[in-house]
Amino acid sequence: MEENITIRPERESDYQQVEDIIRQAFYNLYTPGCTEHYLAHIIRPHPDFLPELDLVLELDGRVVGNIMYTKSTLVDEAGEEKGILTFGPVCIRPGLQRRGYGRLLMEESFRRASAMGYEAVVIFGDPNNYVGRGFQSCKKHGVHLEDGTYPAAMLVKELGPGALAGKSWTYRQSPAFVFDEAEARRFDDSLPPMEKKRLPCQEAFEILSSAVLL
Repeated sequence: MEENITIRPERESDYQQVEDIIRQAFYNLYTPGCTEHYLAHIIRPHPDFLPELDLVLELDGRVVGNIMYTKSTLVDEAGEEKGILTFGPVCIRPGLQRRGYGRLLMEESFRRASAMGYEAVVIFGDPNNYVGRGFQSCKKHGVHLEDGTYPAAMLVKELGPGALAGKSWTYRQSPAFVFDEAEARRFDDSLPPMEKKRLPCQEAFEILSSAVLL
């Protein structure tokens, strides 16, 4: 039977289900436990949050994935700013991953973002998960942090050819991503318990996150 897939904007009635999917997908992935579901819980009212790009993927009428975007900024050497995008969290329900649903969700979000006039997306993640979606090393596009470093986990996708060419850019992430870790733990503790574990995949991500491209 052919699958019935729908990608649509998230509704308020989806919030709890989406946060549960995020929690299930990220728990023990990068650290023991996770905070991504708390970020989703608090980020929606922020002025940098883009509800037009807050999308869910339904499979046969059931929400199984989500992607969220916020505005961020690139600043060139002359101090000129370019408004760009950062996404996260993005996930597919465990048990349904590696089947192409995440690709469909991201590609639809890129199409909508481009139609809104955005020219680039900057994220932090494992390159193995995103190079197939057109993301490249931040250094390739001259995008660095305030301290001038090029983290290996910082990835860039141009939504239009040459959108960032010929300049050096400083990336400034939205303050929407700043939150109280203690509040995040309290939020997680209020939910049905899940076991926090120390796993090898966390060590691999820590190494990637600390690596700087020379």
